[in-house]
Amino acid sequence: MFDPVISSLPAFAGYFATALALLAVFALLYVFVTPYNELALIREGNTAAAVSLGGAVVGYALPIAVSVAVSHNIMAMIGWGVVACLVQLMVYVIARLALPQINRAIPQGKVASGVFLASLSLGIGILNAGCIA
Repeated sequence: MFDPVISSLPAFAGYFATALALLAVFALLYVFVTPYNELALIREGNTAAAVSLGGAVVGYALPIAVSVAVSHNIMAMIGWGVVACLVQLMVYVIARLALPQINRAIPQGKVASGVFLASLSLGIGILNAGCIA
């Protein structure tokens, strides 16, 4: 009864570990691209930073999940992960260009800016996930 699950565990472990690694790399790159330290702000209780970073992480995780579901091998999944990473980083850069004050607003704890950036990341992440074939 559990044979299909047990025999699939190595593939599951490979895809899951790869997905976690991709997510960690994305989070590091995202924190590097932003001019403020989200983790320090979150430790201080900054809700705007938490919402913004959380939206970016979920917005990236969505296309990763779809890439796991549709990829026939881990290399294809990694390829889609790189594409999704670039798309999410571009979302931040474009938001920053469109709303330059967002760089000051999030460290100041302005939740509206955090929610906007999170929503943008989630929306683009959903579209990105839907475009993975």
